[in-house]
Amino acid sequence: MDLLLVLLGFICVIVGIFGSFIPVLPGLSSCWIGLLLLYLTKAVENNYWVLAITFILMIIITILDYIIPAKGTKKFGGSSYGVWGTNIGLIVGILAPIPFGVIIGPFLGALIGELLYDSRNHKRAIKAATGSLIGFLASSFVNFLFSIIYLGIFLTVLWQNRALIF
Repeated sequence: MDLLLVLLGFICVIVGIFGSFIPVLPGLSSCWIGLLLLYLTKAVENNYWVLAITFILMIIITILDYIIPAKGTKKFGGSSYGVWGTNIGLIVGILAPIPFGVIIGPFLGALIGELLYDSRNHKRAIKAATGSLIGFLASSFVNFLFSIIYLGIFLTVLWQNRALIF
């Protein structure tokens, strides 16, 4: 049973790493479930501190995934229309069955929002939309970085308990 939990946990962590780039897959939450499955084995002693801290970080980073693109829009001179457009575009991009919809959605949302705000200032609209794109890329990088850290925690705990698991 322990081997099955370890295998499922490892699969969850790998899916989480891919999920940091592919929004259809769960990202950091999948990595955390992988850690949880590892700690549910009889061979690994429960460490509630590790699980609690990684859970809190997962919640914070998941929330930031939705905030950072909007902040990027604002940082690059976007108005509240651009921020709203980014958020709406992110949701539409996730739900739309188009390739790279999660990248295109916030960009187009910010662009359309800014054009609604000021239809004559195309340069500002493109700058705000670029901020949205940079914010999304920064968010994906943070998600990937923490997914790799969770993989490291998983492999370290697995290595420390290898004699009891295998």
